Amino acid sequence: MTKPAKAAVKAGTKATPQFNSEKDERLYWESHDSTEHLDWTKAQKVSLPNLKPTTKTISLRLPQHLLDSSKTAANSRDVPYQSLIKVWLHEKLHSH
Repeated sequence: MTKPAKAAVKAGTKATPQFNSEKDERLYWESHDSTEHLDWTKAQKVSLPNLKPTTKTISLRLPQHLLDSSKTAANSRDVPYQSLIKVWLHEKLHSH
C-alpha cells in the first residue's frame, strides 16, 4: 500500500507517505488529517493574479433613464454596460 517516507522535518509534523497509486493516496487522505503533515514555518504568501472572484447573479431594478444612460456611457467606452456599472460601484465604494 504505502511506503514510509523520510523523517518529518519539524517535530510534531508527520512525514507524508509515498503512495503506490492514486487510489491508495485517496484512501489515505480520506482517513487522515492533512494538517498533521504541514509545517507552517515554511508557508509562503502567494499571488494568484488569474483567479477571478466569485460572482453572484442579482436582480436590480433601475429607472429606465439610468439604465439607458449607463448603456450609452458603456457604448462610448466600448465596454459591456454591466461591467461599467460594476466598475462604478467599485470606485464609489472605495472612495468612501
